[in-house]
Amino acid sequence: MPSSPSSSTPFSTSGAPQAIDSPDMRRAGRDLLSLALIDARNHTLHLLSLYEQALGSATLAMPRVEGVDPPVWLAGQIGWFSEWWIARNTQRAFGAECPVRPTRLAAIEPNADAWWNSSQAPPADRWSPDMPDLAQTKAYLLETLEITLELLEHAAETDSGLYFYRLALFHEDMCGEQLVVMAQTLGLRLGIELPPAAVSRQPLLMPATAWELGMAGPGFAFAQEGGAERVEVPEFEIDAQPVTWSQFVEFVDDGGYDRPELWRPEGQAWLAAQIEGRRGPRHVEQIGSTREGGGSVLQQRFGRTVRAADNQSVVHVSWWEADAWARWAGRRLATEVEWEIAAHTAMNRGFRWADVHEWTAGTLRPWTGFRADPWSDGSAFDPQAAFGRARVLRGASFATRARLRSPKRRGFAMPDRDDGFFGFRTCTL
Repeated sequence: MPSSPSSSTPFSTSGAPQAIDSPDMRRAGRDLLSLALIDARNHTLHLLSLYEQALGSATLAMPRVEGVDPPVWLAGQIGWFSEWWIARNTQRAFGAECPVRPTRLAAIEPNADAWWNSSQAPPADRWSPDMPDLAQTKAYLLETLEITLELLEHAAETDSGLYFYRLALFHEDMCGEQLVVMAQTLGLRLGIELPPAAVSRQPLLMPATAWELGMAGPGFAFAQEGGAERVEVPEFEIDAQPVTWSQFVEFVDDGGYDRPELWRPEGQAWLAAQIEGRRGPRHVEQIGSTREGGGSVLQQRFGRTVRAADNQSVVHVSWWEADAWARWAGRRLATEVEWEIAAHTAMNRGFRWADVHEWTAGTLRPWTGFRADPWSDGSAFDPQAAFGRARVLRGASFATRARLRSPKRRGFAMPDRDDGFFGFRTCTL
Protein backbone atom coordinates (compact mmCIF):
# COMPACT_ATOMS: atom_id res chain seq x y z
CA MET A 1 0.00 0.00 0.00
CA PRO A 2 1.49 3.40 -0.92
CA SER A 3 2.38 5.65 1.98
CA SER A 4 1.58 9.05 0.55
CA PRO A 5 1.00 10.67 -2.83
CA SER A 6 2.98 13.71 -1.71
CA SER A 7 6.27 12.10 -2.77
CA SER A 8 5.26 12.16 -6.42
CA THR A 9 7.64 13.47 -9.04
CA PRO A 10 6.88 17.20 -9.54
CA PHE A 11 5.74 18.22 -12.99
CA SER A 12 8.41 20.05 -14.95
CA THR A 13 8.02 22.27 -17.98
CA SER A 14 11.32 20.92 -19.32
CA GLY A 15 10.51 18.86 -22.41
CA ALA A 16 6.78 19.46 -21.94
CA PRO A 17 4.69 19.34 -25.12
CA GLN A 18 3.56 22.45 -26.92
CA ALA A 19 0.62 20.82 -28.75
CA ILE A 20 -1.92 18.11 -27.99
CA ASP A 21 -0.79 15.97 -30.94
CA SER A 22 2.83 15.78 -29.76
CA PRO A 23 4.30 12.45 -28.56
CA ASP A 24 5.56 14.49 -25.60
CA MET A 25 1.97 14.47 -24.27
CA ARG A 26 3.23 11.73 -21.97
CA ARG A 27 4.61 14.64 -19.91
CA ALA A 28 1.65 16.97 -20.41
CA GLY A 29 0.33 19.15 -17.61
CA ARG A 30 -3.27 19.92 -16.69
CA ASP A 31 -4.01 22.53 -19.33
CA LEU A 32 -2.88 20.52 -22.35
CA LEU A 33 -4.33 17.33 -20.91
CA SER A 34 -7.71 19.00 -20.65
CA LEU A 35 -7.59 20.01 -24.32
CA ALA A 36 -6.34 16.59 -25.38
CA LEU A 37 -9.08 14.76 -23.47
CA ILE A 38 -11.69 16.90 -25.22
CA ASP A 39 -9.98 16.18 -28.55
CA ALA A 40 -9.95 12.43 -27.88
CA ARG A 41 -13.65 12.40 -26.96
CA ASN A 42 -14.51 14.42 -30.06
CA HIS A 43 -12.55 11.92 -32.15
CA THR A 44 -14.49 9.03 -30.60
CA LEU A 45 -17.80 10.75 -31.35
CA HIS A 46 -16.63 11.48 -34.89
CA LEU A 47 -15.82 7.82 -35.47
CA LEU A 48 -19.25 6.86 -34.15
CA SER A 49 -20.83 9.27 -36.64
CA LEU A 50 -18.83 7.63 -39.44
CA TYR A 51 -20.19 4.26 -38.30
CA GLU A 52 -23.71 5.71 -38.41
CA GLN A 53 -23.18 6.82 -42.00
CA ALA A 54 -21.57 3.53 -43.04
CA LEU A 55 -24.32 1.42 -41.49
CA GLY A 56 -27.16 3.76 -42.46
CA SER A 57 -28.43 3.30 -38.92
CA ALA A 58 -28.86 5.77 -36.09
CA THR A 59 -28.53 2.88 -33.63
CA LEU A 60 -25.47 1.22 -35.21
CA ALA A 61 -27.47 -2.00 -35.33
CA MET A 62 -25.61 -4.92 -36.92
CA PRO A 63 -25.57 -8.71 -36.66
CA ARG A 64 -23.15 -10.24 -34.16
CA VAL A 65 -19.66 -10.89 -35.51
CA GLU A 66 -17.48 -13.39 -33.64
CA GLY A 67 -14.32 -11.89 -32.22
CA VAL A 68 -15.51 -8.29 -32.63
CA ASP A 69 -17.06 -6.05 -30.00
CA PRO A 70 -20.01 -3.83 -30.98
CA PRO A 71 -18.74 -0.30 -31.63
CA VAL A 72 -21.34 1.13 -29.25
CA TRP A 73 -20.08 -1.14 -26.46
CA LEU A 74 -16.45 -0.13 -27.06
CA ALA A 75 -17.46 3.54 -26.96
CA GLY A 76 -19.28 3.03 -23.67
CA GLN A 77 -16.27 1.19 -22.28
CA ILE A 78 -14.14 4.27 -22.99
CA GLY A 79 -16.35 6.39 -20.74
CA TRP A 80 -16.54 3.64 -18.12
CA PHE A 81 -12.74 3.29 -18.04
CA SER A 82 -12.18 6.96 -17.26
CA GLU A 83 -14.87 6.97 -14.57
CA TRP A 84 -13.61 3.68 -13.05
CA TRP A 85 -10.02 4.92 -12.71
CA ILE A 86 -10.60 8.64 -12.11
CA ALA A 87 -14.00 9.75 -10.79
CA ARG A 88 -14.70 6.55 -8.82
CA ASN A 89 -11.11 5.94 -7.69
CA THR A 90 -10.58 7.54 -4.28
CA GLN A 91 -6.85 6.72 -4.45
CA ARG A 92 -6.16 8.11 -7.92
CA ALA A 93 -3.65 10.61 -6.52
CA PHE A 94 -1.20 7.74 -5.93
CA GLY A 95 -0.87 7.31 -9.70
CA ALA A 96 1.11 4.21 -10.70
CA GLU A 97 1.39 3.36 -6.98
CA CYS A 98 -2.39 3.09 -6.70
CA PRO A 99 -3.64 -0.32 -5.50
CA VAL A 100 -5.05 -2.66 -8.14
CA ARG A 101 -8.36 -2.61 -6.26
CA PRO A 102 -8.65 0.85 -4.73
CA THR A 103 -11.61 2.07 -2.73
CA ARG A 104 -14.26 3.10 -5.24
CA LEU A 105 -17.33 5.31 -5.28
CA ALA A 106 -20.60 4.43 -6.98
CA ALA A 107 -20.95 4.99 -10.72
CA ILE A 108 -23.18 7.71 -12.15
CA GLU A 109 -24.95 4.88 -14.02
CA PRO A 110 -26.00 2.04 -11.66
CA ASN A 111 -25.54 -0.59 -14.38
CA ALA A 112 -22.19 0.73 -15.62
CA ASP A 113 -20.09 -2.17 -14.33
CA ALA A 114 -22.47 -4.83 -15.62
CA TRP A 115 -22.52 -3.18 -19.03
CA TRP A 116 -18.93 -2.05 -19.62
CA ASN A 117 -16.58 -3.78 -17.21
CA SER A 118 -15.02 -6.37 -19.52
CA SER A 119 -14.46 -8.76 -16.61
CA GLN A 120 -18.21 -8.73 -15.90
CA ALA A 121 -19.59 -8.45 -19.44
CA PRO A 122 -18.60 -11.49 -21.55
CA PRO A 123 -18.30 -10.92 -25.32
CA ALA A 124 -21.68 -12.51 -26.12
CA ASP A 125 -23.50 -10.23 -23.66
CA ARG A 126 -22.04 -7.12 -25.29
CA TRP A 127 -24.28 -7.77 -28.30
CA SER A 128 -27.43 -8.02 -26.19
CA PRO A 129 -30.33 -5.75 -27.24
CA ASP A 130 -30.61 -4.79 -23.58
CA MET A 131 -27.31 -2.93 -23.74
CA PRO A 132 -27.39 0.89 -23.89
CA ASP A 133 -28.15 2.33 -27.32
CA LEU A 134 -26.08 4.92 -29.14
CA ALA A 135 -27.96 7.90 -27.70
CA GLN A 136 -27.50 6.65 -24.13
CA THR A 137 -23.84 5.90 -24.79
CA LYS A 138 -23.15 9.35 -26.21
CA ALA A 139 -24.81 10.97 -23.18
CA TYR A 140 -22.65 8.84 -20.87
CA LEU A 141 -19.52 9.80 -22.82
CA LEU A 142 -20.30 13.50 -22.45
CA GLU A 143 -21.14 13.21 -18.75
CA THR A 144 -18.02 11.23 -17.85
CA LEU A 145 -15.82 13.68 -19.79
CA GLU A 146 -17.31 16.63 -17.92
CA ILE A 147 -16.61 14.96 -14.57
CA THR A 148 -13.07 14.04 -15.61
CA LEU A 149 -12.28 17.61 -16.65
CA GLU A 150 -13.68 19.01 -13.39
CA LEU A 151 -11.49 16.67 -11.35
CA LEU A 152 -8.46 17.41 -13.52
CA GLU A 153 -8.65 21.08 -12.57
CA HIS A 154 -7.81 20.13 -8.99
CA ALA A 155 -5.30 17.34 -9.69
CA ALA A 156 -1.75 17.73 -8.39
CA GLU A 157 0.68 18.85 -11.10
CA THR A 158 2.85 15.76 -10.61
CA ASP A 159 3.40 12.54 -12.56
CA SER A 160 1.38 10.66 -9.94
CA GLY A 161 -1.37 13.24 -9.78
CA LEU A 162 -1.79 13.22 -13.57
CA TYR A 163 -1.12 9.50 -14.16
CA PHE A 164 -4.72 8.35 -14.59
CA TYR A 165 -5.67 11.36 -16.72
CA ARG A 166 -2.82 10.59 -19.12
CA LEU A 167 -3.83 6.93 -19.02
CA ALA A 168 -7.46 7.77 -19.87
CA LEU A 169 -6.26 9.88 -22.80
CA PHE A 170 -4.03 7.18 -24.30
CA HIS A 171 -6.59 4.45 -23.61
CA GLU A 172 -9.18 6.41 -25.58
CA ASP A 173 -6.68 7.00 -28.39
CA MET A 174 -5.96 3.26 -28.58
CA CYS A 175 -9.68 2.47 -28.58
CA GLY A 176 -10.12 4.97 -31.40
CA GLU A 177 -7.63 3.03 -33.49
CA GLN A 178 -9.44 -0.17 -32.54
CA LEU A 179 -12.67 1.32 -33.90
CA VAL A 180 -10.89 1.83 -37.23
CA VAL A 181 -9.54 -1.74 -37.13
CA MET A 182 -13.05 -3.01 -36.42
CA ALA A 183 -14.42 -1.11 -39.41
CA GLN A 184 -11.85 -2.84 -41.62
CA THR A 185 -12.77 -6.22 -40.12
CA LEU A 186 -16.49 -5.55 -40.65
CA GLY A 187 -16.00 -4.15 -44.16
CA LEU A 188 -17.51 -0.75 -43.35
CA ARG A 189 -16.80 2.30 -45.47
CA LEU A 190 -15.71 5.02 -43.06
CA GLY A 191 -14.21 7.20 -45.78
CA ILE A 192 -10.72 6.62 -44.41
CA GLU A 193 -7.96 6.52 -47.00
CA LEU A 194 -4.44 5.19 -46.69
CA PRO A 195 -1.66 7.74 -47.24
CA PRO A 196 0.12 7.48 -50.60
CA ALA A 197 3.05 5.11 -50.76
CA ALA A 198 6.46 6.71 -50.44
CA VAL A 199 9.52 6.07 -52.58
CA SER A 200 11.36 2.91 -51.53
CA ARG A 201 14.95 3.25 -50.39
CA GLN A 202 17.86 0.85 -50.06
CA PRO A 203 18.57 -0.83 -46.68
CA LEU A 204 20.56 1.19 -44.17
CA LEU A 205 23.83 0.15 -42.54
CA MET A 206 23.84 1.06 -38.84
CA PRO A 207 27.07 1.22 -36.84
CA ALA A 208 27.66 -0.75 -33.66
CA THR A 209 26.44 1.10 -30.59
CA ALA A 210 25.29 0.81 -27.00
CA TRP A 211 21.60 1.63 -26.55
CA GLU A 212 19.33 2.01 -23.56
CA LEU A 213 15.80 0.68 -23.86
CA GLY A 214 12.97 1.76 -21.60
CA MET A 215 11.28 4.81 -20.16
CA ALA A 216 12.76 5.23 -16.73
CA GLY A 217 12.43 9.03 -16.57
CA PRO A 218 9.51 11.34 -15.77
CA GLY A 219 6.20 11.19 -17.58
CA PHE A 220 3.75 8.42 -18.39
CA ALA A 221 4.83 4.95 -19.49
CA PHE A 222 2.91 1.75 -20.09
CA ALA A 223 4.13 -1.06 -17.84
CA GLN A 224 5.95 -2.92 -20.63
CA GLU A 225 7.87 0.27 -21.44
CA GLY A 226 9.06 0.84 -17.88
CA GLY A 227 12.45 0.05 -16.45
CA ALA A 228 15.70 0.32 -18.37
CA GLU A 229 18.02 -2.02 -20.16
CA ARG A 230 21.35 -1.19 -21.76
CA VAL A 231 22.18 -3.30 -24.81
CA GLU A 232 25.38 -3.60 -26.82
CA VAL A 233 24.32 -3.81 -30.46
CA PRO A 234 26.75 -4.87 -33.21
CA GLU A 235 26.67 -3.33 -36.68
CA PHE A 236 23.52 -4.25 -38.62
CA GLU A 237 21.73 -3.54 -41.88
CA ILE A 238 18.01 -2.77 -41.67
CA ASP A 239 15.28 -2.12 -44.24
CA ALA A 240 14.60 1.58 -44.71
CA GLN A 241 10.85 0.87 -44.84
CA PRO A 242 8.55 -2.04 -44.00
CA VAL A 243 8.32 -4.93 -46.47
CA THR A 244 6.09 -3.95 -49.41
CA TRP A 245 3.38 -5.74 -51.34
CA SER A 246 5.64 -6.25 -54.35
CA GLN A 247 8.17 -8.02 -52.11
CA PHE A 248 5.48 -10.16 -50.52
CA VAL A 249 4.06 -11.17 -53.91
CA GLU A 250 7.40 -12.81 -54.76
CA PHE A 251 7.12 -14.95 -51.62
CA VAL A 252 3.60 -16.05 -52.59
CA ASP A 253 4.63 -16.80 -56.19
CA ASP A 254 7.50 -18.93 -54.90
CA GLY A 255 5.08 -21.12 -52.95
CA GLY A 256 5.93 -19.55 -49.61
CA TYR A 257 2.70 -20.69 -47.99
CA ASP A 258 3.33 -24.31 -49.08
CA ARG A 259 6.94 -24.71 -47.95
CA PRO A 260 7.11 -26.19 -44.43
CA GLU A 261 10.81 -25.43 -44.12
CA LEU A 262 9.97 -21.70 -43.97
CA TRP A 263 7.52 -22.03 -41.09
CA ARG A 264 8.08 -22.70 -37.42
CA PRO A 265 6.00 -25.61 -36.06
CA GLU A 266 3.62 -23.20 -34.32
CA GLY A 267 3.33 -21.21 -37.54
CA GLN A 268 2.50 -24.36 -39.49
CA ALA A 269 -0.20 -25.21 -36.96
CA TRP A 270 -1.64 -21.70 -37.27
CA LEU A 271 -1.54 -21.96 -41.06
CA ALA A 272 -3.28 -25.34 -41.04
CA ALA A 273 -6.08 -23.95 -38.87
CA GLN A 274 -6.96 -21.18 -41.34
CA ILE A 275 -10.25 -21.65 -43.15
CA GLU A 276 -9.95 -22.61 -46.86
CA GLY A 277 -6.18 -22.44 -46.76
CA ARG A 278 -4.12 -19.30 -46.34
CA ARG A 279 -2.45 -17.93 -49.47
CA GLY A 280 -2.01 -14.30 -48.54
CA PRO A 281 -2.46 -11.83 -45.69
CA ARG A 282 -5.88 -11.23 -44.19
CA HIS A 283 -8.34 -9.27 -46.35
CA VAL A 284 -6.47 -10.18 -49.57
CA GLU A 285 -8.73 -11.48 -52.33
CA GLN A 286 -6.08 -12.07 -54.98
CA ILE A 287 -2.30 -11.98 -54.92
CA GLY A 288 0.33 -12.94 -57.47
CA SER A 289 2.32 -11.79 -60.47
CA THR A 290 0.56 -10.50 -63.58
CA ARG A 291 1.29 -11.46 -67.18
CA GLU A 292 3.15 -8.19 -67.51
CA GLY A 293 5.57 -9.37 -64.82
CA GLY A 294 4.48 -7.05 -62.02
CA GLY A 295 2.82 -7.93 -58.76
CA SER A 296 -0.92 -7.68 -58.26
CA VAL A 297 -2.75 -7.52 -54.94
CA LEU A 298 -6.51 -7.09 -54.67
CA GLN A 299 -7.41 -6.27 -51.11
CA GLN A 300 -10.61 -5.58 -49.22
CA ARG A 301 -10.13 -2.16 -47.69
CA PHE A 302 -13.02 -0.81 -45.63
CA GLY A 303 -15.59 -2.66 -47.69
CA ARG A 304 -14.11 -1.93 -51.11
CA THR A 305 -11.94 -4.09 -53.32
CA VAL A 306 -8.88 -2.06 -54.23
CA ARG A 307 -5.57 -2.73 -55.93
CA ALA A 308 -2.75 -2.18 -53.47
CA ALA A 309 0.20 -0.13 -54.69
CA ASP A 310 3.38 -2.20 -55.16
CA ASN A 311 5.41 -0.04 -52.80
CA GLN A 312 2.80 0.21 -50.05
CA SER A 313 3.61 -1.66 -46.85
CA VAL A 314 2.15 -5.14 -46.61
CA VAL A 315 -0.52 -5.15 -43.89
CA HIS A 316 -2.67 -7.55 -41.85
CA VAL A 317 0.07 -10.16 -41.54
CA SER A 318 0.57 -12.38 -38.51
CA TRP A 319 3.96 -12.75 -36.86
CA TRP A 320 4.17 -16.25 -38.36
CA GLU A 321 3.82 -14.86 -41.89
CA ALA A 322 6.39 -12.15 -41.22
CA ASP A 323 8.85 -14.72 -39.87
CA ALA A 324 8.28 -17.09 -42.82
CA TRP A 325 8.84 -14.27 -45.33
CA ALA A 326 12.10 -13.31 -43.61
CA ARG A 327 13.33 -16.94 -43.75
CA TRP A 328 12.37 -17.14 -47.42
CA ALA A 329 14.30 -13.95 -48.17
CA GLY A 330 17.38 -15.14 -46.30
CA ARG A 331 16.93 -12.38 -43.75
CA ARG A 332 15.52 -12.06 -40.24
CA LEU A 333 13.00 -9.86 -38.48
CA ALA A 334 14.49 -6.74 -36.94
CA THR A 335 14.88 -6.81 -33.17
CA GLU A 336 13.13 -4.10 -31.22
CA VAL A 337 16.40 -2.47 -30.18
CA GLU A 338 17.56 -2.37 -33.82
CA TRP A 339 14.23 -0.84 -34.79
CA GLU A 340 14.45 1.79 -32.07
CA ILE A 341 18.03 2.74 -32.89
CA ALA A 342 17.16 3.26 -36.56
CA ALA A 343 13.99 5.20 -35.74
CA HIS A 344 15.94 7.58 -33.52
CA THR A 345 19.11 8.00 -35.57
CA ALA A 346 18.37 7.27 -39.24
CA MET A 347 15.26 9.33 -40.05
CA ASN A 348 17.43 11.78 -42.03
CA ARG A 349 18.82 8.83 -44.01
CA GLY A 350 15.43 7.61 -45.16
CA PHE A 351 14.25 5.34 -42.33
CA ARG A 352 10.46 5.49 -42.63
CA TRP A 353 7.89 4.30 -40.12
CA ALA A 354 4.26 4.96 -39.02
CA ASP A 355 2.66 3.17 -41.99
CA VAL A 356 2.01 0.00 -39.99
CA HIS A 357 2.70 -1.40 -36.54
CA GLU A 358 5.76 -3.58 -37.06
CA TRP A 359 6.38 -7.06 -35.72
CA THR A 360 9.85 -7.50 -34.25
CA ALA A 361 11.90 -10.60 -33.41
CA GLY A 362 11.72 -12.34 -30.07
CA THR A 363 9.04 -12.44 -27.42
CA LEU A 364 7.83 -9.76 -25.04
CA ARG A 365 9.80 -9.75 -21.80
CA PRO A 366 10.22 -7.30 -18.92
CA TRP A 367 13.16 -4.96 -18.71
CA THR A 368 15.22 -4.44 -15.57
CA GLY A 369 13.15 -2.49 -13.08
CA PHE A 370 9.79 -3.57 -14.53
CA ARG A 371 6.86 -2.69 -12.30
CA ALA A 372 3.27 -3.80 -12.85
CA ASP A 373 0.69 -1.05 -13.27
CA PRO A 374 -2.55 -0.89 -11.28
CA TRP A 375 -4.95 -1.01 -14.21
CA SER A 376 -4.04 -3.63 -16.84
CA ASP A 377 -4.31 -6.75 -14.64
CA GLY A 378 -6.48 -9.32 -16.42
CA SER A 379 -7.08 -7.11 -19.47
CA ALA A 380 -5.89 -7.36 -23.06
CA PHE A 381 -3.25 -4.76 -22.14
CA ASP A 382 -1.69 -6.87 -19.35
CA PRO A 383 1.99 -7.45 -20.23
CA GLN A 384 2.56 -9.88 -17.36
CA ALA A 385 0.11 -12.37 -18.87
CA ALA A 386 1.85 -11.94 -22.24
CA PHE A 387 5.51 -12.21 -21.21
CA GLY A 388 7.23 -15.03 -23.10
CA ARG A 389 4.24 -15.49 -25.43
CA ALA A 390 3.37 -12.23 -27.18
CA ARG A 391 5.56 -10.55 -29.79
CA VAL A 392 6.63 -6.93 -29.60
CA LEU A 393 5.16 -4.38 -32.00
CA ARG A 394 6.99 -1.13 -32.70
CA GLY A 395 5.99 1.94 -34.65
CA ALA A 396 2.49 3.14 -35.50
CA SER A 397 -0.10 2.92 -38.26
CA PHE A 398 -1.99 5.48 -40.31
CA ALA A 399 -4.84 5.11 -37.78
CA THR A 400 -2.68 5.87 -34.72
CA ARG A 401 -3.24 9.28 -33.14
CA ALA A 402 -0.15 11.48 -33.57
CA ARG A 403 0.51 11.77 -29.84
CA LEU A 404 0.95 7.98 -29.64
CA ARG A 405 3.51 7.91 -32.46
CA SER A 406 6.71 7.61 -30.50
CA PRO A 407 9.86 5.63 -31.38
CA LYS A 408 9.85 4.50 -27.74
CA ARG A 409 6.32 3.13 -27.73
CA ARG A 410 6.26 -0.61 -27.11
CA GLY A 411 3.13 -2.52 -28.09
CA PHE A 412 2.53 -6.24 -28.19
CA ALA A 413 0.15 -8.88 -29.52
CA MET A 414 -0.05 -12.64 -29.77
CA PRO A 415 1.74 -13.92 -32.91
CA ASP A 416 -1.46 -15.14 -34.59
CA ARG A 417 -3.10 -11.71 -34.57
CA ASP A 418 -3.63 -10.27 -38.04
CA ASP A 419 -6.66 -8.01 -37.64
CA GLY A 420 -4.61 -4.94 -36.77
CA PHE A 421 -2.62 -2.81 -39.17
CA PHE A 422 0.45 -5.02 -38.74
CA GLY A 423 3.50 -5.22 -41.03
CA PHE A 424 7.22 -5.84 -40.56
CA ARG A 425 10.77 -5.07 -41.72
CA THR A 426 13.91 -7.19 -41.81
CA CYS A 427 17.66 -7.17 -41.27
CA THR A 428 20.53 -9.11 -42.79
CA LEU A 429 21.46 -12.35 -41.04
